[in-house]
Amino acid sequence: MRNILTLVLGGGRGTRLYPLTKYRSKPAVPLAGKYRLIDIPLSNCINSGLNRVYVLTQFNSVSLHRHIRRTYNFDHFNGGFVELLAAQQTMEHSDWYQGTADAVRQNLRQVQQPGFDHVLILSGDQLYRMNYAEVLRTHQAARADVTIATLPVSRERAASFGILRIDDEGRVQGFLEKPQTPEEVALVRTDPAWIDRRGLNSRGRECLASMGIYLFNRDALVKLLTKTDYRDFGKEIFPAAIRTHRVIAHLFDGYWEDIGTIRSFYEANVLLAEPNPPFDLSSAVAPLYTRPRFLAPTRIAGATVRNSLIADGCQIESDAVIEHSVIGVRCRIGRRAVIRNAVILGNDEYETPESIAAHAARGVPPVGIGDETVIEHAIIDKNCRIGRRVRIVNEHGQQTSEETPQGMFSDGIFVVPKDAILPDGWRLGAT
Repeated sequence: MRNILTLVLGGGRGTRLYPLTKYRSKPAVPLAGKYRLIDIPLSNCINSGLNRVYVLTQFNSVSLHRHIRRTYNFDHFNGGFVELLAAQQTMEHSDWYQGTADAVRQNLRQVQQPGFDHVLILSGDQLYRMNYAEVLRTHQAARADVTIATLPVSRERAASFGILRIDDEGRVQGFLEKPQTPEEVALVRTDPAWIDRRGLNSRGRECLASMGIYLFNRDALVKLLTKTDYRDFGKEIFPAAIRTHRVIAHLFDGYWEDIGTIRSFYEANVLLAEPNPPFDLSSAVAPLYTRPRFLAPTRIAGATVRNSLIADGCQIESDAVIEHSVIGVRCRIGRRAVIRNAVILGNDEYETPESIAAHAARGVPPVGIGDETVIEHAIIDKNCRIGRRVRIVNEHGQQTSEETPQGMFSDGIFVVPKDAILPDGWRLGAT
């Protein structure tokens, strides 16, 4: 494992997660009240014995850089690091990253450092728990040049993924991006009995979807990137690699969610608050790591809380009701406020009494959720000032809307952007 270099792809502009990506890169989007998306792959790396990691990004990388610098510091004796590689002009390259493969190509100097035999490529916007040592075992046992982690999916779900066609030994023979017709699915179908024989319960699933997790022999990766000008792994590099290299599928059947849209982000967070969540945040053997914060315990003054996650440093006043929701760090929730099926990302700092008084003099509510406010099926970004008796409820089933300073609908979820101000009495949908 010491001879593996890991590259975490930070993604593009994150337009499908907008407005959460308005001021931050996709891997820096908060998750489950206290984490960020980047903490998932980095925690998997640490738990797998991988501590030489580069994170590749180019959009709104300031908060991501700050989070990585404050969180992932290894001791001086094991040579570990987590460093950010932002797009930059060099003597060889003058353009921004033009795709996943191009991002790696522009950083081949780091990849070709001595001491690395393999390169593991991960995505920065997925929620899952995996021991990458198992991927390496599959890779070495099959004498592979490239190994792709795959997830069995049903025919119905195949249209959302890149699907692999394999032979009896698990070697990849073909790749089809998001097959849409029954005829296309039939071309890449895998016999469920083959999956069952590998120790997984196929449950009738007959397609193997790429998870965006790739393990390369370093020399094979360098050859594929230097001999071509292909920009994307899924659409270009792998079809070429299948023809010229030994590409093997690694089977995985745990929880895995690609958090690429507002709807998937919202649903993943809310499910984490359920009594039996599909993803366990409190694993004893594979913990999640994040930035250490020195915050007071959350204070709850007679509120009703059901099936929710409450992060550190919150103040929840009397008679508030919180159900099926995620409440982020330093969140202040007023008396008789009602929060249902919502994701509140919290606040970056506590507000001083002097600041509260100065804002009140201008009619601006304090940071947090005011008294008697009702929030349902919504995402509230950080540092929002939501006044008293505000009502954020999608009463007409609206799915999308134009952006306003107070928020916008995306995938049927109302998202209040970072630092927004909703004055006392504001109502969603009121003219």
